[in-house]
Amino acid sequence: MTNEQLLAEIREANLTYLMLAQTMIRKDKAEAVFRLGLNEEAADILIALSSAQVLKLASRNTLLCSFRVDDELVWSLLTNHSANKIGNEATNTLHANILMASRVSEVL
Repeated sequence: MTNEQLLAEIREANLTYLMLAQTMIRKDKAEAVFRLGLNEEAADILIALSSAQVLKLASRNTLLCSFRVDDELVWSLLTNHSANKIGNEATNTLHANILMASRVSEVL
């Protein structure tokens, strides 16, 4: 993959993320804030963006969204690759969701 292709993929991911975020916020702001890992102020800014502003933001060379999964425990739970099998897949997923939700509440 060339550098130009990589930048095009980043811009496409940005546009997709911004459109998804706006749709989710319009549908149910509280759920969108939780699922996207945003605070309410960021959600308010996103929902107020015009189409032209969304396109301008999406054209940046930096990925606008980020993975909230930034620790080994959560990755292990989500991928079911934990050395110490804590429970079944549903239990591990629930545990990972609780950990990620607690991180969202720390931001708020």
